[in-house]
Amino acid sequence: MHLLRSRSTRSRARAALGATAAAALALTLAACSQEDSGGDGDTPLIGVILPDSASSDRWETADRKYLQEAFEAAGVDYDIQNAQGSREDFQTIADQMLTSGVDVLVTVNLDSGTGKTVIEKAKSQGVATIDYDRLTEDGGADYYVSFDNEQVGVFQGEGLAACLEGVETPLVAELNGSPTDNNATLFKNGYDSVLDPLYADGTFEKGPDEWVPDWDNAEGGTLFEQMLTSTGDEIDGVLAANDDLAHAVITVLQRKNLNGTIPVTGQDATIQGLQNILTGDQCMTVYKPVKQEADAAAELAIALANGEKPSTEGSVVDPISSEEVPAVLLESIPVTVENIQAVVDDGYADPAELCADDYADLCAQHGIG
Repeated sequence: MHLLRSRSTRSRARAALGATAAAALALTLAACSQEDSGGDGDTPLIGVILPDSASSDRWETADRKYLQEAFEAAGVDYDIQNAQGSREDFQTIADQMLTSGVDVLVTVNLDSGTGKTVIEKAKSQGVATIDYDRLTEDGGADYYVSFDNEQVGVFQGEGLAACLEGVETPLVAELNGSPTDNNATLFKNGYDSVLDPLYADGTFEKGPDEWVPDWDNAEGGTLFEQMLTSTGDEIDGVLAANDDLAHAVITVLQRKNLNGTIPVTGQDATIQGLQNILTGDQCMTVYKPVKQEADAAAELAIALANGEKPSTEGSVVDPISSEEVPAVLLESIPVTVENIQAVVDDGYADPAELCADDYADLCAQHGIG
């Protein structure tokens, strides 16, 4: 792992950039590779730990790039690393960053226990902390930057209900995210707020409901295959918590020639997810403008590194400690085949990649390009 050189002093001289305008930041998305930024010893140094690249490709193709761009535009030093799903590596990276003299540590936890350990160590050394995308329960981070994740779940539940319109008493399976990810719990709270009343009044029938450890897509596919077997292949709709789990479900359905006949939800508006919507194998996804999130986190981090105490318009209550955490919560957008172009227009999806090869005719059919 390549880290920036240690700094003998921490800069407190620059004016704060502020975070109050974070929700209005412009939207774009592209891919990038890991790089460290160099600078002199008086320049603020910000460390970022991303969780993995297996559960979702957004961490490497989106978040890294936009965080890097924001830090470089502000002229601060930064170190962005990825724990690749290893809790041990997550802690090792954090220790190295703290030793290197970071002023602020921005983390996407793999679980709240590991995240809390890192946050407590950072705070004991006077280093400010930001929970990025996922809240570390009982962690005590100084700030939290994410999307309104219950609303994301509401969009998923409403999307599945719309896709099942006209189906008589459909049996619905739920394939949730990781039980150790607070976001997965929030997503489920959101979609269950839509689906539970439909189960209760008999409009829908509740089927298998399983959590997928660590958002493991292979395990998600296995769990869904077991769901199908246990119901005699009678599942009518699938609430899959993100696009990668949705694709695992679709792969199983393809083997049984059931793809396109059973609505499947998703989230993240990945290229693969959008292509699955174009083919009719997936009924919807949720677009979360990652650039807004990255820019908001960068603004907070830079302000903190400069000795400021930025204010936010929102807050969340930690479900374990009951402490209020200052927060920036951004809005997401439900996406169906009717508005994929909006994702392209924002720069999140490259039309050359989205509409390549077999998808070219489908893109033309829906006016995407």
